[in-house]
Amino acid sequence: MQLVRTWPYTVAVSVSLLVGLAAIIGSQVLGIPLKDPEGFLGPAYVRLPLLGLLLSGVGVLIAATRRRGLRSLRLGIAEVIKHEWTLRRTLYIMTGLITFYISYVGYRNLKNILPLYRDGTLYDRGLLQTDRWLFAGHDPATVLHGVLGTDVTATLLSVVYLAYMPLVPISLGVFLVLSRDVRVGAWYATTLCLNWVFGVISYYIIPAVGPIYSRPDLYADLSVTGVSQLQQALLDNRLEFLTSPLTSDAIHGVAAFASLHVSVTFAAALFVQRTAQSSMVRTAVWTFFALTFLATLYFGWHYVLDNVGGMLIGWASLAIGAWATGCTKEHLRKVREEAVLDLPEEKELASMTGRTA
Repeated sequence: MQLVRTWPYTVAVSVSLLVGLAAIIGSQVLGIPLKDPEGFLGPAYVRLPLLGLLLSGVGVLIAATRRRGLRSLRLGIAEVIKHEWTLRRTLYIMTGLITFYISYVGYRNLKNILPLYRDGTLYDRGLLQTDRWLFAGHDPATVLHGVLGTDVTATLLSVVYLAYMPLVPISLGVFLVLSRDVRVGAWYATTLCLNWVFGVISYYIIPAVGPIYSRPDLYADLSVTGVSQLQQALLDNRLEFLTSPLTSDAIHGVAAFASLHVSVTFAAALFVQRTAQSSMVRTAVWTFFALTFLATLYFGWHYVLDNVGGMLIGWASLAIGAWATGCTKEHLRKVREEAVLDLPEEKELASMTGRTA
């Protein structure tokens, strides 16, 4: 076991290779080609390197300003690149981004072929009944819409829910590039990889489409938002894929149990807590998790048990990631002696412009 923890990326690399291999085998058996999920800025293999370069540049500027101040920024940049941006640190950052990319693409492709391997098996009825039991005979959607309304709240929660998509890779880049301790960045990357793997396993164990697709009438009164448009797009993709899975270019992306939105944001909140980030960062991340949890129920993405399962996955991913990367309590205690992220303190920031070489 100690050998596994010698290199902090051992588990992340192993997991990414396994999920990638599973996606290849699963797709080839069905005769369905692998697909690269695209986002707002193009394919992930383009977005992630660009994100890494951008955040690396930011990290160098911050460290250079810390060293020499704005008056001698060029000299500071040269010193940082020479003394701090070692080949080891660069390779660690690249490894974190690559393992995330492989795990995520593998996860999305396994999710894509889910309805073919679990054809005709859905647990939505039981999950709906459990929701009603937990809410004393009422549907959670009816209760939440009645209490929170269906207009302004829908707009605000839509922004929160959709922000998850860019914030996950951005948060990975931040902790990979700006973490002073390379094991901390590896811990967060491993946690995300494990979230994808445990998440797709839960999809196959308890396949479900979610309240919005099993009981769309419960959400008919909600205002049109980015979330409602995304839900319709996912439904269209699902129907297109199921109509012709061998030739369709659409990526199937509908799965309810467990909630990966909840698992990842919960893991992130626990991570910033465990690594003793500033109170402002901790409050922001915990608030984002709480609002995301609420949004999944409000918009009908998930059932209550989906979110409970998501929290369990998030906690397990973080705990295993900590063990795998050697981020023990003793190690974190040493890390806490100085800020985890390579960001200047408030007093230091105020005095930077007055520094001389």
